[in-house]
Amino acid sequence: MAESALSVEQLEDRLAALHKASLELVQDITIDSLLQRIARIALDQAGATFAAIGVRGDDGGFSRFITAQLSEDDVSPSSSLALFDVVANSSRPVRVDYVHKDTHQPGFLDGDPNMKSLLGVPIRLADRQLGQIYLTDKVNGEAFTADDERVIETLAAYAAVAISNARSYNDLRERDRTLTRRNQDLALLNNLASTLASITELDELLNTALSRVMNYFNVEIGEIFLHEEDQNTLYKVINQGKLNQALWIKDRFTLDEALIGETARTGQPAIIHLPYENDAYLQNQALLDVNIHQIACFPLTSRSEVLGVVSIALTQDKPIDVMDQQLLTSIASWVGTTIENVRLNIQGRRLAVLEERERIGMDLHDGIIQSIYAVGLTLEHARLLLGEEPDQTRNRIQQSIEDLNSTIRDLRAFIMDMRPRQLHDEDLMDGLQRLVNEFQANSLVEAKLSGPTEGLENLPDPHAIALFHICQEALANVAKHARAKKVEILVWTTPNRVLMEVQDDGRGFDLKKVQLALGHGISNMQTRARNVGGDLEITTEPGEGTTILVWMPFKQDVEQDSLE
Repeated sequence: MAESALSVEQLEDRLAALHKASLELVQDITIDSLLQRIARIALDQAGATFAAIGVRGDDGGFSRFITAQLSEDDVSPSSSLALFDVVANSSRPVRVDYVHKDTHQPGFLDGDPNMKSLLGVPIRLADRQLGQIYLTDKVNGEAFTADDERVIETLAAYAAVAISNARSYNDLRERDRTLTRRNQDLALLNNLASTLASITELDELLNTALSRVMNYFNVEIGEIFLHEEDQNTLYKVINQGKLNQALWIKDRFTLDEALIGETARTGQPAIIHLPYENDAYLQNQALLDVNIHQIACFPLTSRSEVLGVVSIALTQDKPIDVMDQQLLTSIASWVGTTIENVRLNIQGRRLAVLEERERIGMDLHDGIIQSIYAVGLTLEHARLLLGEEPDQTRNRIQQSIEDLNSTIRDLRAFIMDMRPRQLHDEDLMDGLQRLVNEFQANSLVEAKLSGPTEGLENLPDPHAIALFHICQEALANVAKHARAKKVEILVWTTPNRVLMEVQDDGRGFDLKKVQLALGHGISNMQTRARNVGGDLEITTEPGEGTTILVWMPFKQDVEQDSLE
C-alpha cells in the first residue's frame, strides 16, 4: 500500500497540536496517569487503534506498562514482551507496514495474527533508554507513515522529559516522606530516652517502654521477657494490650524453646506470620481468632549481652518494613541499656544501705558500746568498794549515772540523725527552730537560731525543704563529731537569694582529708543545695570550729532530686 505524505501545512498543524497537548504532560507528576496521557496522545496523533507505553526500571525490567485503545470494543493485540523488546532494544524507531509479511523476527511472529502494521519509538533522554511507545494498526487501515514516525518521535522527546520530571518529583517526595518518617522516629527515641532516663524502678521502666512502643506502632498485644539469674531461662514480666490474650502457652522458656528462646539465644530479631507451625508454644488459633497476623520478637541488648526479649503482635498483614525494624531494634537496645542502668542503680542503693549500716555499726561499737562497757567496769569497781570506801563508792555510782546520761544523749543523736524529718505545716523558720530545740535537748550543746520573721513566704517548697535538711545534717554532724559547746544558725535574704550559715566552736577538721563518700553528711548537703540551683561552702580548720554556708535562689529553676 502506497504511503500518503502530508502537506507541509498538515504536518505543521499536527506538530502544533502535538506541542499543545504535550505541554500538559509536564503538569502531570503521577507516573501511571502521565503514561496513560502519553498513550492517549500517541493514539490520537498517529490515528492508531492501539497504543502501549512501557517504562523500564533500574534493573532493566518493566516497571510500568500502560495500554490505550480507540474503542473499548476493539480487541487489543497481544502485548508480548518479546515483541516489545524488539522496539525497546532498538536505538531507532521501528516501523513495519505488515508484520507477518515484512519481518521474520521471532518477537513479531509472537504478536496477534490479526495485527497488520506497527510503529515503535524509543523514549530516550540523552543516552538513557527510559521506555518506548508502541502503536499498531491505523484506523484507516493504511500503514504508518514517515510523518507519523516524526510526530511520535517528537512526542517521545516530550515524554522523556515528562517521565524524568515525574520520577524526580516522586523521588523527592519519597525522600521527603522518608525524612519525615525518620524525624518522627528520632522524636520517639528522644522522648523515650528522656522518659526512661528519669525512671529508677524496673517495673515502671518496662511498662512505660512497652506502652510507648504499642501506641506508636498500633500494637495489639505486647510482652516482655527477662533473663532469670541462671541466664538460661526467660520469664514473662509484663503483658499489655487491649486484647486479653497471651501470645504463648507458657510464661517461662529456656533458650532452646519457642521464638522467645531463639531470639534471646541468637540476639537477632525474628518476625513471623500466622499461622506458624514451627513453634509448639505459640497460641496460633487463639491469636488468629482475634485477627492477629504478625508477631515480632526483638532482643533487649546491652553491651552485646541479651537481657531479655520484647514481643509484639500486630493485626496488619503487610510485613514490617525495614525502617520499622530498625526503629524497633534501636528501641529494644535503648531499653536494654536502661534496664542495666536501673539494675546498677538498685545495686548502688543497696550498697549505700550496707555502707551506712556498717558506718552506724562501727560508730555504735566504737562509741556507745564502749561507753556502756566503761560504765559496767565503774559499777563493778563500786561494788568492790561498797563495804570499805563508801565515799568512793558514791562517787563511782554518780560517775556511772553521768556516763549513762551521756550515752543516752549519744543514742538520741543517732536517732535524730537517722529519723526522717519534714516541715509538715510549718514555715522554714519554725521548722529550723524545732530542729534547734531537739538538738539542744538531746546534745546539751547551746544552740541559737537567728533569721527574718517574714520575707520567706515566696520561697518554693523544694528550697525550704533543702535548707531544713541541710540544717538537720549540719546539727547531726556537730552532735557526733564536733565536741562543740555552742552552735549558731543564721538565716538572711538578698533580693535574689536566701542564705543560711551554721557555725560551731568545735574541734574542726582538715577538709582536704575528708572523703565525700556515699552517704557522708557533707556530700548529702552539697547535693541538696545543688539540686535546687544553689551551692554550699565549708570553712574549717582543726581546733578552729566549722562554718557551713549555703545559698539558693528564690525561684525554682532546677528540679530537686529527692534525697528525703
